[in-house]
Amino acid sequence: MPPSADRPSELPDAGRVAAALVGAEGLIEWWSAAAEDLLGWEAGEVLGTPARRLLVRSAGTGGADTGWRPVRLSGRDRGTVDAWIAVVGGSRVGSSLVLAVSGAPSPSASAPVSVSVSAPADDGGDRDEHRDDEHRDQGRDQGEDRSGDIARALFTQDRIAVAEFDVHLRLVRSNEAFRALRPADAGSDWFLDLVGPGGGERIGQELARVVDSGRSMAGRNYRLGVSETGRTHSLAGFRISDRPGTTVGVAVMVVEGAWDLRSRRLVESYRRAFEIGSSLDVVTAARELVDLVVPALGDLGCVDFPDDVLQGRDPPLGYPGMRASRPRRVAVKSASGPWPTAMTQAGETVPIVEEHPQMAAVSVGGAFVLDPASGRALLSHDPRLIAQLMPQGMRTAVVCPLYHRSRLFGSLQLWRTDNPAPFDEDDLGLVQDLCDRAAVVLDNAHRYTREHSLVVALQRSLLPPAATRSAACETAGTYLPAGGSVSAGGDWFDTIALSSLRTALVVGDVIGHGLPATATMARLRTAVQTLADLDLPPDELLTRLDDLVRRMAAESEYPDTVGATCLFVVYDPVTGHCHMASAGHPPPALLLPGGTACHIPLTPGPPLGVGEHPFEVWSGALPPGSTLALYTDGLTGHDPTHGMSDLLTHLTEASRPERSLADIGTELVDRRPGFDGHPDDDVTLLIARTQAVPDENIRRWEYPADVTAVHTARADANAQLQAWGLEEQMFATELVVSELVTNAIRYAGGPIGLLLVRDHVLVCEVSDSSNTQPRLRRALNTDEGGRGLFLVAQLTNRWGSRYSAHGKTIWTEQNLP
Repeated sequence: MPPSADRPSELPDAGRVAAALVGAEGLIEWWSAAAEDLLGWEAGEVLGTPARRLLVRSAGTGGADTGWRPVRLSGRDRGTVDAWIAVVGGSRVGSSLVLAVSGAPSPSASAPVSVSVSAPADDGGDRDEHRDDEHRDQGRDQGEDRSGDIARALFTQDRIAVAEFDVHLRLVRSNEAFRALRPADAGSDWFLDLVGPGGGERIGQELARVVDSGRSMAGRNYRLGVSETGRTHSLAGFRISDRPGTTVGVAVMVVEGAWDLRSRRLVESYRRAFEIGSSLDVVTAARELVDLVVPALGDLGCVDFPDDVLQGRDPPLGYPGMRASRPRRVAVKSASGPWPTAMTQAGETVPIVEEHPQMAAVSVGGAFVLDPASGRALLSHDPRLIAQLMPQGMRTAVVCPLYHRSRLFGSLQLWRTDNPAPFDEDDLGLVQDLCDRAAVVLDNAHRYTREHSLVVALQRSLLPPAATRSAACETAGTYLPAGGSVSAGGDWFDTIALSSLRTALVVGDVIGHGLPATATMARLRTAVQTLADLDLPPDELLTRLDDLVRRMAAESEYPDTVGATCLFVVYDPVTGHCHMASAGHPPPALLLPGGTACHIPLTPGPPLGVGEHPFEVWSGALPPGSTLALYTDGLTGHDPTHGMSDLLTHLTEASRPERSLADIGTELVDRRPGFDGHPDDDVTLLIARTQAVPDENIRRWEYPADVTAVHTARADANAQLQAWGLEEQMFATELVVSELVTNAIRYAGGPIGLLLVRDHVLVCEVSDSSNTQPRLRRALNTDEGGRGLFLVAQLTNRWGSRYSAHGKTIWTEQNLP
C-alpha cells in the first residue's frame, strides 16, 4: 500500500529507521524504503502479509524465553498507549531488530497502528526494567491458545489441503483434503517427488530450502496427477519453529490454482465452441451457446433472435435488423434452479427498449458490460421492463451481439448474480470471441435453413396430394425430408390415373441432396407422368426413363452425380391384376386381407442411367383390400435386410381395420430404424389399398370380323346402358361403339372385343389384334371418311389407345352425372 494521508504522522525519523503500516486486521499495508534497505525484504514481498510472521520471541539470560516485553509509549496528541517490543528475526540481512508497535488506546478501535523498526540500542538492559512479568505470562498463554485453535481449524477443514513435515521432510500429519490429493497408485513420497509444470524442481527440493533458509514459499504451481491431465494446484510452505526458536519442520498448504482454473475454463470453452452449430439448426446453436457460457462465465444466460432468422429470411443489415422484427427468446439457462419466472421465457417475444448510446456498440458487433445502475437506466427505470429483462440480485451483466457479414442475427445476454466478481477484460474478450464464432455458425445455419426451406417447399410443391381415392385404390403418401446437416433430397412418390380406371403407383429416389437433386426429381416425375399417359407397360416405361437419365448425365458437369432408382406399379381394378418393374428400387411390401405379409418377389433391375439392361416385369392378381407399401431406403435404414423384415412386422401390426392409411403411414415412419426426428436421408412412403369394380358393373362381348357385328354391338351397348339406367349416354355411346367396331373390322380383322365399365365414368373399350396406331386427322370437305376418331374425341372426355401382347385397345371415357 503506498504512503497516504492515513499514514501516522508520528513515524520515527526515516534516516535509518524502518517503518511499516499495519492495518486493523494485522496485515502489513505499507513498507518504507528504509525497511527494504535495513531488512532486505522488498515491499512487494511483505505487503498484505501478517506482521507477526516477522516477529520472534525474545530470550532472557541462559536462553530462557522472556516473551513479549510491554512498554508504555507517550506521543504528542496521542496519549499513552501500550505497545509490545520484540526481537525481529529472519531478515535477509540476518540482523535482529527491536520492533515497537503503537496503537489506539482502545482495543476495539479500528484505526491502523504504526510499526517502527530500528537497530537494537546498547541500553537494552534499561528496557528490561520495564518488563511486566504478569502481563508477559498472560499474553503468552493467550497466544498459545490462539495458536492451538488455528492449528485445529486448519487440520479439520476439508477445502484447503494442509500437511506438516519434519526437518527431514517426513510426513507428520495431514488433513483429509491433503490425503484426497494422493493418486491411487502413488508411493509414500509421492508428494515430494512431484515436479512442476514445464519441468520445474521437485517439491521436496523447494521444501528443503524453506527448512534451511526459513524463507517461506508461495504461489508455486504443481500438477498433482500422474498424467498430463492432472490439475494444477498452487502450493505455499513455511518453516515451523518451537518456542525456543528451534526449527521443527515445515507446513504446506495446497489450493487449486486460480490461474489453472481460468486457463482450463478458457481451453474448455474454446474447445466446445467448435462444437456449436453441428446440427445446422439456429435454435439448437443458440442452446449450445448458452450451455457453453453458463455456468462457465455467468449464472444466467439467454439468446434472442429476430423472427427473420427463425423463419429463414435474411435479417436486415445492421442494428435496425434487431428492431425491425421483434426479437424472440429462443434459449435460456440458469446455473442453479429454473429460469426466473418473472423474466421473459423461452419462446416469448422480448420487449423493445428505447434507444441508448451504449446500443451503438451493437450496430458494429461490439459487446458492453452493465452494472445494476446502468441496467436500470438502460430500461428507463421502468419496473415492468426491469422485472422482465433483469434478474433479481444482478451484480453485473454483459450484452454481446451475434453479428456477422453486417447482419445482426441476435444477441447473447449473460448475468452474474451469485458470483460477485465483475466481468473483466479477459471475460469480455472470451464472450466476444465465442459470440463471433457463434455468429459465423448461425450465418451458416441460417443459410442452410433458408436453402433447406426452399428445397423442401419446392419438393412438396412437386409432389401430388398426400391422399387420393379412385376406383382402383385408396392411397396415402408420406414425405419426411432429411434433417440435421443433410439437405432435402430427391425422393418422390406419385399416383397417376391411367385409362380404363387403372392407377399407376410410383416411388423414386434421386442421387444426392439439395436443389440439384430436387430439380432432377422434378424432371423425372414429369417424364414418368408423360410416359405413363402413353399407356406404356412398366418395363418399357423404365427403359425410356433410363434413356432420359443417361442424356441428363451426358449434359451434366458432374455426370456421376446424376442417377435415380424408380419403382413403377400398375393396378387394374377391372381384372384385379397388378404389373410392376423396378430400376434399382426395393420391391414393395404386400399385406393380404387375411393378414399374410410378404415382399413382392420382384427382381430389381439396375438403377436409372446405367443402360443396356432389360427390366423384369412381375405380374399377379391382388384381391380387393390388399395393402401395398412402396418406400425409399430412408424407411428401412442402413441395414436393408433387417429394415425390410421389420417393415413387414410393423405393417401387419399397424394395419388395423379401423385405422386410416395416413395413420398407418405415420406409424411406419415413426417406427423406422434409428428414429430420432432428424433422419439422415429422405423418407418416402406410399401406401395403397386396392379396390375392385363389382362384376355387375362390367360387361364384355366378342364379335367376328363381319360388318353385321356393328349393328349387334350397337344393340348390345344400348341394352346394357338401359339396364344401368344410363339412357342419357346411349346416343354418344352408340356412335362411339359403331365407329370403333367399324374401324376394327375394316383395318384389323377379328376377333373384336367390346367392354363397358360403369363407375364414376363410363368406359368403353374396343380391342383387336392389330398393332396399328390410330391417328386423329383433320378431314377435308371433299373427303368421304376420316372423321370417325374426330367424332369420338368430341363425344367423350378422354380417349386413347394402348398396346398389349395380342394387339391394341382403343378406349374412351364419358363422365357420368
